[in-house]
Amino acid sequence: MIYDIGVIGLGVMGTNIAKNMSRKGFKVVTYDFFDDVRKNRMNELKQENVDIAASLESFVNDLKKPKNILMLVKAGEVTDQTIEKVAPLLERGDTLIDGGNEQYENTRRRNIELTEKGINYIGMGVSGGEEGALNGPSLMPGGQKKAYENVRNIFEKIAAKADDGKPCVTYIGNDGSGHYVKMIHNGIEYADMELIAESYFFMKHALKMSNDEMSDVFSEWNNGELNSYLIEITAEILKFRDEEGNYVLDLILDKAGQKGTGKWTGIEGLKLGIPLSLITDSVFVRCLSSLIDERALISEAYPSEMGTVEADKEAVLEDLKNALYISKLMCYSQGFRLLKEASDIYDWNLQLGEISMIWRKGCIIRAHFLEKINQAYTNDPGLTNLILDDFFKEIVTENQQSLRNIASSAIKNEIPMPAFLSAVSYFDSMKQKRVSSNMVQAQRDYFGAHTYERVDKDGAFHTDWF
Repeated sequence: MIYDIGVIGLGVMGTNIAKNMSRKGFKVVTYDFFDDVRKNRMNELKQENVDIAASLESFVNDLKKPKNILMLVKAGEVTDQTIEKVAPLLERGDTLIDGGNEQYENTRRRNIELTEKGINYIGMGVSGGEEGALNGPSLMPGGQKKAYENVRNIFEKIAAKADDGKPCVTYIGNDGSGHYVKMIHNGIEYADMELIAESYFFMKHALKMSNDEMSDVFSEWNNGELNSYLIEITAEILKFRDEEGNYVLDLILDKAGQKGTGKWTGIEGLKLGIPLSLITDSVFVRCLSSLIDERALISEAYPSEMGTVEADKEAVLEDLKNALYISKLMCYSQGFRLLKEASDIYDWNLQLGEISMIWRKGCIIRAHFLEKINQAYTNDPGLTNLILDDFFKEIVTENQQSLRNIASSAIKNEIPMPAFLSAVSYFDSMKQKRVSSNMVQAQRDYFGAHTYERVDKDGAFHTDWF
């Protein structure tokens, strides 16, 4: 049999995407380098009309030309090892596709190396987890445009479909752009999750709400402008009980893991000089959460009694909803600002509106207001910051006081809400024509003769301060 596409890596993601492709009518052959994995997946995939090749050679040889192979293996060294084994079996014009969570620099390097051999290389972000892989993920492919066109039909068929029927996949740009966009997606995801977690924490401690009450609030929010996958699952998590009737959330250790993409996003922001305060603070909160013993010692040294907000509960919840909405907007504005900068520096010509549209379904940060982001870039393709768009400007102007109210209550009542406070600081700093950095530059010139620029004349200047 001649197959339309091959999938290497039979973990959950590879297995589910292979099933997805088969269910959409494509002939799929798979392979895994471990004998026991191939054996364990044999019956499962056979029921889905997906074949498992007995050898790497037969796997490659049975693919129709030009050959297209999707790799879903561990990022980094394992991906390099896979390429080393597969590339010698390919011909000019064939394409390797990396669907893992890879650093974009590695993807750029591999694209250059394989292009020199006449082999196309696509780095593709895949969002949606194992459920998305099976039923429709959001896909972010970057690499040679001609290579994407060879697999476009497959990807459009297996991708999630938005409410308007459009597939949640689009060609992103050259070399590492696809994995870069996925990295930013994940960075935004970190901040989005942290903001929601802080909202839950505020309800629990400042308003003394029960899990069921909080679940009802998040469910209500999900019916409005905050409609999103993460809000939806938060409502479900809050009310979920185990077989003994205990709320599972209350039994979970307050230690959040991470796989690195949030950290990569923060590093990239530092590299390009774009502030990503909500994202980086959200990464650091996860780091702080892992310091359980140290937090216990400090809590004993500095006892904290989180206070209760003495105000109309419904009014406070309305403030919290508005504060969350604005903070999420600040988070997205930071992420898209970095995408714009990267597009210019790396010459990717990223279509920011299209990127927002492929995140509407299938991915973790899918949300209703992504269509508003697309409209913002449609209205002004050169938009530098989302909060300058007329629609979002109106939202921020009308509701910024709610964010300040929640931030003030959090500080007054000793309730940690670093992401919300970061949103306030970012907004207040960005809307100042002049900030405090003239003092910093003066200090640098004082102790290091680093010079400074002036507001009244061009050039570099130094003062003999002593």
